[in-house]
Amino acid sequence: MSKTESDVEGIRRIATAYQKSRVLLSAFELGIFSELGEGPRSSAETARALKTDPRATDRLMNALCAMELLKKSGDKFSNTPATGRHLDRKKPDYLAGLQHTAHLWMTWSGLTEAVRKGTAVAQREVNARGDEWLEAFIAQMHSRATANAPESVACLDLRGVRRVLDVGGGSGAFAVAFAAAGPGIRATVFDLPNVIPLARSYVGRSGLRDRVDFATGDYARDELGSGFDLVFLSAVIHSNTARENEGLIRKCAAALNPGGSVVVEDFIMDDARTGPLHGALFALNMLVGTDGGDTYTETEVRAWMEQAGLEDIARIETQHDTTQIIGRKKLYA
Repeated sequence: MSKTESDVEGIRRIATAYQKSRVLLSAFELGIFSELGEGPRSSAETARALKTDPRATDRLMNALCAMELLKKSGDKFSNTPATGRHLDRKKPDYLAGLQHTAHLWMTWSGLTEAVRKGTAVAQREVNARGDEWLEAFIAQMHSRATANAPESVACLDLRGVRRVLDVGGGSGAFAVAFAAAGPGIRATVFDLPNVIPLARSYVGRSGLRDRVDFATGDYARDELGSGFDLVFLSAVIHSNTARENEGLIRKCAAALNPGGSVVVEDFIMDDARTGPLHGALFALNMLVGTDGGDTYTETEVRAWMEQAGLEDIARIETQHDTTQIIGRKKLYA
């Protein structure tokens, strides 16, 4: 194969990569993996159980076999060890958050128009997207946060920290990790009224419910309280415009005790905005999904912190593709 042919093939592979994604997501949404959790089934039996078209179901399940997401023996299909563990809704390691990925399919379909207009098209506010969307979103965030939170918290110097505020804390996974980091630490999850009940449920399963508090509010409109030694913002700034983040960091600084810290953890871009790749792609995810969200550079985050009166600004790289930017409030005004 010539270099030109290789280049063309590479471009085509990228252009058609969506096909495998759509096969997996459709099978997930239809419940195929959960149905096969009951035991091997033919495609006809699966179609009857799921009330889908038999021929179409057969072709979808054959494609899943070709992708090594199902196995086939005779006319019977079964899960692989991986899909049986993670895609059967009855299993404890079920990836419920993939439903949020399926929701993103529709928003990403609007990328062309979003680039024309400079903002998301036909995208509703979080509070207007319905319970099913919100539960899937929080499940996805919880899955990621639960895996990453202990290491993120371990990156930080928590000497003298007694009260932590987790702004936009979602499921409370980071608040739980802070509470688990030391017996003297108490954490508060601050989030929207329809998120807090979900957070209570997730935190209730952690064994640390007595060390985690909950505060209802909208960080864009409400003050955050006071008396905190650390204010944590994980995966929050990318939902906002630069101007909104400037005001939010100012609120975070106001909520701190003297000497306390604001910690921003997010996908931080280089100054050219061409890397890292996951951050560049996530900037487009924010374009299609929000009115003005984006991924930001260290220079921008530092500027917001300095404008809020924070100092000793430092950067820490985590082991899971995010960066922490930390600013400290002066001990003496």
